[in-house]
Amino acid sequence: MLSATEISSERLLLRKTLHDADREGFVELMTDPEVQKYIGGPRPRSEVEQRFDALITANATSSPGNYVIADNTTNQLIGTLMLARRSADNPGHITQDGEELELGYVLRRSAWGAGFAFEAATAALRAAADELPAQPVVLVTQTANTRSLALAARLGFRPISTFEEYGAEQTLCTAPLFMFRNRADT
Repeated sequence: MLSATEISSERLLLRKTLHDADREGFVELMTDPEVQKYIGGPRPRSEVEQRFDALITANATSSPGNYVIADNTTNQLIGTLMLARRSADNPGHITQDGEELELGYVLRRSAWGAGFAFEAATAALRAAADELPAQPVVLVTQTANTRSLALAARLGFRPISTFEEYGAEQTLCTAPLFMFRNRADT
């Protein structure tokens, strides 16, 4: 996995560390019905508060591939990004043994439409391309999530199959990691 504890871009800082000041942003991210629409629905605030406390105590964002997406000026949490191995137990793979590198992200609604997801994903993928061996990267999104599919295409991922998971059709997209080396923003 990526060894970088921080990855910077023009407007963002991807950091491994979750701060106490991230609490309200994290709660908003997990309880907002629009944000959670395609990823299982909003969670109850009490459950999210408990999860946040557990993450802070365990320093859980230090687990491989998990980052807080923060504004690099204010350090305010605007989302999260994951670039980690997709479990072989999950459906949706492009290799026989699974465990491909998987990209996932979620942003607070107030951050939508500003290009932050593209910027964060590009920064993380560039860092990975510079550090990790060439390999395929997958992105899985609910097929109904047209905004996420459009972002995947803009990043250079192409859809290759669909499958059922969580009671909905999911689209599996892929891109080769090497294509993110020294890539100019598009």
